[in-house]
Amino acid sequence: MLKKRRTFIIGLGAALLCSLFLILNVANVQAKQVLQLGAQAPLDTIDISTSTGYGQTGNIFESLYRLGQKGKIEAGLAKSSQVSDDGLTWTFKIRKAQFSNGDPIRAQDFVYSWQRTIKPTTKSPYTNLLSNIKNAPAIADGKLDPKQLGVKALDKHTLQVTLTKPVAYMKTLMAYPLFAPQDQKVIEKYGKKYATKSKYMVYSGPFKLKGWSGTSEEWQFKKNPRYWDYKKVKLSAVKFTVLENTSTALYLYQDGRLDLTQLDNQQVENYSSNRDFKRYPYAQTYFLKYNFNSDNQQVKHILNNQDARLALSLAINRKTMNNRLYGFKTNPVTGFVASGLANSPVKKVDFAKSQAVPHTVDYEPKLAKEYWQKALKATGMKKVTLSLTVDSDDPNTSYVSQYLKGQLEEILPGFQLNLRTVPSQVAGSRDHEGDYDILLSAWGADFKDPISFLEIMLPGAANNTGGFKNADYQKNVDLATNQDANDPSQRWADMVEAAQVLNRTQSLTPLYQNETGYLQNPKVKGIIHNTAGTQWSYKTAYIKGQ
Repeated sequence: MLKKRRTFIIGLGAALLCSLFLILNVANVQAKQVLQLGAQAPLDTIDISTSTGYGQTGNIFESLYRLGQKGKIEAGLAKSSQVSDDGLTWTFKIRKAQFSNGDPIRAQDFVYSWQRTIKPTTKSPYTNLLSNIKNAPAIADGKLDPKQLGVKALDKHTLQVTLTKPVAYMKTLMAYPLFAPQDQKVIEKYGKKYATKSKYMVYSGPFKLKGWSGTSEEWQFKKNPRYWDYKKVKLSAVKFTVLENTSTALYLYQDGRLDLTQLDNQQVENYSSNRDFKRYPYAQTYFLKYNFNSDNQQVKHILNNQDARLALSLAINRKTMNNRLYGFKTNPVTGFVASGLANSPVKKVDFAKSQAVPHTVDYEPKLAKEYWQKALKATGMKKVTLSLTVDSDDPNTSYVSQYLKGQLEEILPGFQLNLRTVPSQVAGSRDHEGDYDILLSAWGADFKDPISFLEIMLPGAANNTGGFKNADYQKNVDLATNQDANDPSQRWADMVEAAQVLNRTQSLTPLYQNETGYLQNPKVKGIIHNTAGTQWSYKTAYIKGQ
């Protein structure tokens, strides 16, 4: 996969044998206001400057804002904000708050945190999210000192951020844990030990981490008594246990020792009508990425033919694929931008609905054959052989790749699809090097705005390894991020048009969206799930009747 973000989804991986030891280490009795959860894998890091994902860490690190239900912006460490008329200067008033060790949280702690993240030696994978801050790109490239980043503390409680262009989604972006404050005194005190264990860290969120040693199979989020909004936090703890076997997890749930468990495909079929069954979508789209710059001239010729790409898309029955993957009806894929991510500023229409273009990501085998014949005639080819590179570490890709091979070869005369199944690290390397014809890839939004998807297809973007270029697409993304950035309705229209260009040209071919089935204890209330950013928030969660 292109982007296997560590979203730290509450849930469990592929079926593996799980020892009795793990079962016995899950509490036998549900403690008062303690949420019991399974984890897919151990936490890899708790250093927000080097993390590769923030699906859960918004519970222990808080930034200027938080995401509430349905992505609504809520109060975080900023009690107010102002933006200049040109949209280039933001001023945040920091509320009176403390880190978990009692140190006051100041505006300077944000300055230090962001400078530390953008510094080249930190090697943060998310410097792109700071790119609109003055001097950020030059600093990330090592051309300027991090102290020249366009962020400064006007006083202890006033943070000023200077941008190079307006950012319409600024508050949404500022809810991302990447932008949380860091305590310089603590980092300097612990040195190389910093963030290697839960005790070598301080926390700004509703919970603090306990019992994590870097490779722990169990850990806890404990209620943070120094959190500024402490009174609204009802849970005393959230306990996690790494469980890789879905059968074990289901048993523990049925025995009352887990409150929420992800289901595999077979379990979804068996439990989709259960009263405890819930669906949680993610703003992550799986798609076919094309290599427009292939060294193989025949491959390059056919992939640069728009009719050929439309034929591939129209030959895919996404409904059949989704039902097999998830076992229940999912939102139809209408384009690259995932459904449930963002709504229009006035009429509140889902972006996914607006981006739809008829006869592009539909299942129309007759039309697919017509486009295919046009492509063969235009290229002078009678037979076409392409390879599809897939990540063997993703449990869904085996089915998806086999389905695509059978479906495309059946619908499109003279077409052969060879499968290249490799480990995720190898797939990532081949993606980076452009060593593929077609790549089964994925992208998940970092924040709740369509631009989080659209920007990655611009020329020069790190993830645009296939070399996609389209003047109309670039023009509309540029308008949305510059000229129309302060006009919400026009900016939205620009992004819709850009997404429709992707559909009309099939410069990438969307396949399905990540949507997962769970069993959830009906007594558990108040969990906030968002499709992007910090997906899981337990600040307002509680167990009814306890």
